[in-house]
Amino acid sequence: MLDNTDMRILDELSKNSRITMKELGEKVHLTGQAASARVAKLEDNGVIEGYTIKVNKVKLGCFLHVFITIMIQNTYHQPYLSFIKTQEQYIIHNYKISGEGCYLLECKFPSNEIIDKFLQGLNEYANYKLSIVINK
Repeated sequence: MLDNTDMRILDELSKNSRITMKELGEKVHLTGQAASARVAKLEDNGVIEGYTIKVNKVKLGCFLHVFITIMIQNTYHQPYLSFIKTQEQYIIHNYKISGEGCYLLECKFPSNEIIDKFLQGLNEYANYKLSIVINK
């Protein structure tokens, strides 16, 4: 069972997983050594599965933010999922959903031409509805 300190540690690490244990300890009112022991325990118990980075796709030139609702007419989704794996540089999330559509893709693209090429490829595997993000 996680206590309040564990939850605060998870919150701080989710904001900045590169924080030093000393800084983490200060934020959650522990020594650096105690914070490190808590993090190790969370890792050992499988609560923390790994660490990652968040890439700013706009800084990489991907200015167009879109959501694509995917509709597949049959129950065999593997061709679509295989196609998506080849396009990971544009995909932020591929959510399996209920309701309208089978999946909701969140993507960022550098140009309309690349969106068009992506959609042409996608159309071989699924029908879709495109929504472009205007403002966050």
